[in-house]
Amino acid sequence: MKIGFMEIVVVFVVALLLIGPDKLPEFAKKLGAGLRAFRDATNDLTSEIKENVVEPLEEAQAPIREAMEPLEEMDREIRGSVKEVQTSLNNIGKPTKKPAAKEEKRASVSELPESPAGDTASAPVEAAGAGDTVPGATSQNQDKGGENP
Repeated sequence: MKIGFMEIVVVFVVALLLIGPDKLPEFAKKLGAGLRAFRDATNDLTSEIKENVVEPLEEAQAPIREAMEPLEEMDREIRGSVKEVQTSLNNIGKPTKKPAAKEEKRASVSELPESPAGDTASAPVEAAGAGDTVPGATSQNQDKGGENP
């Protein structure tokens, strides 16, 4: 709550009317002494509370804080590890951004020699003879225990 200039003037005028101009200086001295005594009492009370309550609590907290430091460090490390794992899990299935690898792959594909269209399809067929069997392929005679024709 702030008191402005007009409020102070109103209080002064009311005090002047109620107390009178003769007794106003005495009243102001008594008011000042009362405010000074109040300020001194609050300062004493504050320092006493600080001495008897705050400082002993700080002294009692010091060993606890020292004991908590390793636990806080472990907490930071664990939270960092968990964050890394979460990031890894969130990135599963997402394409990774490796522009250098894409350019390298494009360069290697373009450097491959082109072969004629007829050579690629006929090469495996020509390698296998007419009587040769292809591994893994079965015929009806082999299933029945017979020989290949």
